[in-house]
Amino acid sequence: MKKVGIIGQRGMVGSVLMERMRAENDFSNIEAYFYSTSQVGQEPPKESAGDALLDAYSVDELKGMEVILTCQGGDYTKKMHGELRNSGWKGIWIDAASTLRMDPNACLVLDPINGQGIRDALNKGVLDFVGANCTVSLLLMGIGGLMKSGLVDWVSTMTYQAASGAGARNMKELLNQMGYLAKHSDFENTSAHILEIDRNVNSSFRNSDFPDELFGAALAGGIIPFIDSELENGQSREEWKAMVEANKILGTDINPDMKNIPIDGTCVRVGAMRCHAQGLTIKLNQEVSEDTIKECILSSNDWVKWVDNNKAETVKGLNSAYISGSLNIPVGRVRPMNLGPEYWNMFTVGDQLLWGAAEPLRRMLNILSE
Repeated sequence: MKKVGIIGQRGMVGSVLMERMRAENDFSNIEAYFYSTSQVGQEPPKESAGDALLDAYSVDELKGMEVILTCQGGDYTKKMHGELRNSGWKGIWIDAASTLRMDPNACLVLDPINGQGIRDALNKGVLDFVGANCTVSLLLMGIGGLMKSGLVDWVSTMTYQAASGAGARNMKELLNQMGYLAKHSDFENTSAHILEIDRNVNSSFRNSDFPDELFGAALAGGIIPFIDSELENGQSREEWKAMVEANKILGTDINPDMKNIPIDGTCVRVGAMRCHAQGLTIKLNQEVSEDTIKECILSSNDWVKWVDNNKAETVKGLNSAYISGSLNIPVGRVRPMNLGPEYWNMFTVGDQLLWGAAEPLRRMLNILSE
C-alpha cells in the first residue's frame, strides 16, 4: 500500500473528502498519515497509520510519503510544493487548490471525463495532479459527452454559485445575513404590510452592522455578479477559468486534431448554501435532434441524469436544495432556442463540494492504488 500524506482534512473540502473516503472504504487501500499546519503533535483521525499529526511544513517529514494529497489551499501549495520538489522528492502531488492548474507539467483530474488522459499522464511521468475549478468540473460532468462529440461550436455558461464556493466562513456569513434580515424586517408582525416589511429589509442592507465583511455586499436577498479577481479584458478570473480549464481536461489544448471550444459567460454568486447551477446556451455546428443530444449527454458517465423539460420535474430535479449531498448531475431545460435550430438551451446543477472539489481527488488516489 502507498504511504499517503493528507493535509487540510479539517477544512470544508477536506471534511467532505474524509466523509467520502470513509464511505467508500478508501483508507483500506492506503497507509494514511495526517499533517497539520497548526496542530502538530495532536491526535490524528482514527484512520491514521501514525500516532500524531505531523508537521505540514516539514520537508523532511513530507519526503517520506509516496503521495501527498492536500486540501490546504493555494498559499500552502505556493510555499511547499516548490520546496518539496527542489529537495528531490519524486512522489505524486494531488491538490485541490488552483495554484498548479495551468502548469504545463500538471494534469487536471476529472476521471469520468479524462480518465485515459490521467493514465497517459502517469505513464509519461507526470507527478502533479490537480482538481479543476468547481464550475468547470460540474459543467463537464453534465455535458462532457456532448462537448466530446464534435458537435459543439461554443458554450455560454451563466453560473449561479453557492456561498460554499467561497468557503465555510462565507456560508456562515450568508446565514448571519438571513438571520439579520429576519430580525430587522418585522415580518412576524401579522399586521405589517408587505411593503413596510420590504422597506425594512432594504433599509437593513444599508445598516452599518449588516454582516457583509466577507462578501462585501448582501447575498441574502441579493446577488453578486462578480466572483474572484478582475482581469484586464473585463472578465473575472472565475469566468476565465471556464475555457482554459475545460479545454485542458478535454485535451483540445494539446491535440492537433481537436479544436478549442470557446466558453464564456457571467459568474454570479447567489444565496444558496451549497451546489452550483449553470444556465447554458450552446451553439452546435449542425442541426441535430433532441434524442441525439440526450444520447451524447447520458453516454458520458454514470452520474449525469436527464430531466425532462417540464415544470413539475424541473422545479425539483434541477433545484440545488435537493441535489446537495448527491453525486448526481442533472441536466434539464433542454430545448432548441429561437436563435436558430443549432442553438440549444440547457440547465445543470451539481454539488460543488463533491464533483467540484473532493470527489476527483479521492478518485485520483484510487487510480494510483490500481
